[in-house]
Amino acid sequence: MSHAFKNCSNLMVTGASRGLGLQIVESLVTGGFSPGKIIATARNPDGAKELQRLAEEHQNIHIIKLDVICQESIERAASEVEQLVQEEGLNCLINNAGINVVANLETVTADKMLENFHTNSVAPLMITKAMLPLLKRAAAKGTGMGIHRAAVINMTSLLGSVELYWGDRANSFKWYPYRTSKSALNMVTRCLAVDLEADGILCMALHPGWVRTDMGGPEAPLSPEESISSVLSVIGGLAEKDHGSFLHYTGEQLPW
Repeated sequence: MSHAFKNCSNLMVTGASRGLGLQIVESLVTGGFSPGKIIATARNPDGAKELQRLAEEHQNIHIIKLDVICQESIERAASEVEQLVQEEGLNCLINNAGINVVANLETVTADKMLENFHTNSVAPLMITKAMLPLLKRAAAKGTGMGIHRAAVINMTSLLGSVELYWGDRANSFKWYPYRTSKSALNMVTRCLAVDLEADGILCMALHPGWVRTDMGGPEAPLSPEESISSVLSVIGGLAEKDHGSFLHYTGEQLPW
């Protein structure tokens, strides 16, 4: 893992009760270069037993209740985060929470599209907007770009690439709701990158790979540990050149 995380005072990750979000928290606290405070959000903290166990073992983990599709919940969480980080602000926001509504042309409905769009595209934007004063507070204390100052990481997917969904790849994963929601998240990321640049807040989209989680399924080639080890290495090394980018977990540029 990158040593850069020792310069990251406060980090927040959404969807931390399971899957990649939980793995991010676990890898950070066991990797030796943990941020000052790790704010881990979950829709149902009481049911997040593994996250609760980690928080009992590591005092720098703070669990906050957050329903990403509820604006009231977002605003309440932002207030709680501010109480935790205070004048330090928030150095790194990882918008990880997401769902996969599987539907092809025969089974897709407007409700399925909107459900996936709300969680995967709208929610990261609204959460970033709510946390913006805290990101700006942290960014004001440094120079350059990266998690030592302030950064927004949107966990996206290769499946959101419009360019790659063609030719030989066009007969796989015919998931209208999921794919379009991730394409929309990529555009949200680009829009945020334009708007946050003047404040020195890095913003980028990151594909964590096809991972063996509830969403990825048991046939996925990557374990959560393998994915997040690479993901954290990429995040720790982000700099000005990566602002507004769409990166593979290996660090390679991906086509939009």
